[in-house]
Amino acid sequence: METVLNYKSAGVDLEAAREAKNHIKRLAQKTFTKGVLSEIGSFGGLFSLAGEIKKIEDPVLVSSADGVGTKLKVAFAMGIHNTVGQDLVNHCVNDILVHGAQPLFFLDYIASGRLRPAVVAQVVDGIAVACKANACALIGGETAEMPDFYPPDEYDLAGFIVGIVSRKKLIDGSNIKAGDVLLGLPSSGLHTNGYSLARKIFFDHAKLKASSSIRGLDDTIGETLLSPHRSYLKVLRGLNDRGVVSGLAHITGGGLTHNIPRILPRNCQAQINVATWPVPPVFDVLKRLGNLEFNEMYRTFNMGIGMVIVIDESKVATAVSHFKKVREKFYVIGKIIRGDKKVVYV
Repeated sequence: METVLNYKSAGVDLEAAREAKNHIKRLAQKTFTKGVLSEIGSFGGLFSLAGEIKKIEDPVLVSSADGVGTKLKVAFAMGIHNTVGQDLVNHCVNDILVHGAQPLFFLDYIASGRLRPAVVAQVVDGIAVACKANACALIGGETAEMPDFYPPDEYDLAGFIVGIVSRKKLIDGSNIKAGDVLLGLPSSGLHTNGYSLARKIFFDHAKLKASSSIRGLDDTIGETLLSPHRSYLKVLRGLNDRGVVSGLAHITGGGLTHNIPRILPRNCQAQINVATWPVPPVFDVLKRLGNLEFNEMYRTFNMGIGMVIVIDESKVATAVSHFKKVREKFYVIGKIIRGDKKVVYV
């Protein structure tokens, strides 16, 4: 008898996809704002700018796309999938926040070897929670089942965000100058970068497991590594609105060493005093287990600083007052000096 093939026999389960999409639709609707014009499941997500344009003089759209990287491998090992959705949204929010933008809407992309509705639900639940917390509407995305491309129990995750800011409040680093002060806001761990090295140290070199406990960490290795990426939107929005920020650097891949120079104009460099903030224990453990050199640590990890603020010395008191009001920890970590767009450590 001739074999009859179908899509499911090729590894694609349309019923599982439909189940996942229905759950995504319910979660996404909880994030909708007044600008959303379409339902989840349309070919494109529709968002009206009419209300935003009325509120913002000379509006500029700011967009960014990113992923979670190999932090997903830790989620697979732990069987915990809701935190990586928060990572994805908060990372993207911070990327447009450095330009002073308020997020409008978000789209996600989830691709897996075998679609598991329960896992997708966890991921999208995390995305929806973070979107709601950042007043950002989840208006669409793509869920793809790709057998033979991804392992059956693994997936990849990416996101795209669009925000808005008035041109006169746009932050681009062009006003940064020698004498400006550098403030650092604490991270909540590794955020979403440096995981290829961290996993190699913990799991390959030290032969530990995600469920292992180790001297220096209060939680298991997996729980420590899955600590969600922070969003700095709420603690920075009021300060950005005052127009006192000269530059913002989101400390992602490349650490302090390579992210701060991205916002520096010519003839400026950042001088950072590494003794001015407490480095979280996870970084000390990684350094000890991996025997990592100073330069490798600071060009790979955020070292406990997730956002760097460049501010005129005369306006530091305004920033201090703001952060005390919103109960946000901050550290004076250095200053801008004359140089060639790099970071020097003292």
